[in-house]
Amino acid sequence: MSDILNAILERGDLAHLALFLWACAATAQAYLAMRELGEATRRLDAFVRELARFNRHFRSDP
Repeated sequence: MSDILNAILERGDLAHLALFLWACAATAQAYLAMRELGEATRRLDAFVRELARFNRHFRSDP
């Protein structure tokens, strides 16, 4: 990894390095956000299923 960094620094291409690091950070953040959204969706689905089960159990039909 340091060889790549040294090559970039020697050529003076810091803007590309900064852009690459920004893109990596943005991609990682988007991945984490999507993972959290998936977990929240699963929790909501479990809650709705339990609520439906509760309603079936305590239905007020004679």
